[in-house]
Order: sequence, then structure tokens, then C-alpha cells
Amino acid sequence: FFWSLVTQDKLEKNVKEINGTKWHNYSSNEIYLYTGAIIQASADQRGRLLMSSERLNQSSDRIRESRRTMLETEELGVSILQDLHQQRQSLLHAHGTLHGVDDNISRSKKILTNMSRRMSRNKWIIGSIIAILIVAIILILYFKLTH
Repeated sequence: FFWSLVTQDKLEKNVKEINGTKWHNYSSNEIYLYTGAIIQASADQRGRLLMSSERLNQSSDRIRESRRTMLETEELGVSILQDLHQQRQSLLHAHGTLHGVDDNISRSKKILTNMSRRMSRNKWIIGSIIAILIVAIILILYFKLTH
């Protein structure tokens, strides 16, 4: 829009200049060359304007593509964060479970230690009873055989 105003202003200025000029001092070739130069300048300006518009459209397309990429990246980031949150919850649950298992293992260790002590004590008791019985049998046999 701005370029079209500049172009239009220049053309109007050139037309006024042409109208104010005394044409009888110029040959028809000079007038033709002058108007051709004005038309050529106008065409060049149009070409630059079209190139600028094309560059602006390309920039707009790149911005749209960048925005689309940014939105896709944001969606991917949100998805990754959700996955990480679920994994964190799983790890916390596993940690709680392992803590419970550790407590159970500690209790089991205490129970096994107590059972081992009782087993040792029972071995001593059984060993003592066997020893007493053997001594009793020997004494009974001694008294029976000697009397």
C-alpha cells in the first residue's frame, strides 16, 4: 500500500512536470524517451513492490511454519512431562513398597535369629537329656548285673 502511494505521487509529479514543460523545445524522440523512462521507472517500482510482497508472503509462511513447529514441540513437551509424572508416581510407589519389604525383612531376620537361638538351646537340652539317660542306663545295668 505504501509503495503504491509513493509510486502514484511520483507519477503525478512527473505528469505535472510534463504538463508544465514547453514541448516545442523538445523533439518527439526526446519526449518519447522521457515518457518511456517514466514508464520504465514505474515498472521497476512495481517489480520491487512485487518482490517485496513475495518476500513478505515467504516470511509469513516461515512464521506460520515456525509456529506450527513450536506448537508440535509444546505438545511433545507436555506429553513427555506427563510420562515423567507417571514414572515418578511409579517410582514413589515402588519406593514405598520396597520400604515395606525392608521392614518385613528386618522382622524376619529377628524371628530367624530367635529361632536359631531356640534351636541351639534345644540341642543343648536334648544333648543333656541324652547324656542323663545314658548315665541312668549305665547305672541301672551296673546295679542289675552286680546284684
